[in-house]
Amino acid sequence: MKIEHVAMYVNNLEGAKTFFEMYFNAKSNALYHNRKTGFRSYFLSFDHGARLEIMNKEQMDDLEKPLNRTGFAHLSFALGSKEAVDALTKKLKEDGYEVISGPRTTGDGYYESCILGFEDNQIEITV
Repeated sequence: MKIEHVAMYVNNLEGAKTFFEMYFNAKSNALYHNRKTGFRSYFLSFDHGARLEIMNKEQMDDLEKPLNRTGFAHLSFALGSKEAVDALTKKLKEDGYEVISGPRTTGDGYYESCILGFEDNQIEITV
């Protein structure tokens, strides 16, 4: 069994798509738009088969996203090397995204950094 994909609602569908394409080399399918319900989505594919569905529809609640909460906490991307983690973290910081930790080696041995990406969603960048 495998997780087929993870999905998340976003306010700015095109902005989220561009974020993942620009920083994480996502490949997007064509926009799906259900005109009857107003639902729109893209499936973003990443290396090695992982997929993320980003979705949008009218009249969504946009609640605060505190870091310490129940539910899904973050998306994690493995880049393959410490140098790649350092470089992407630096690029995201230069582009105005908040680095909330790292790059560092965690107590359980991961080399990672965490940033607040588009719409304050936490993104973990690791080896």
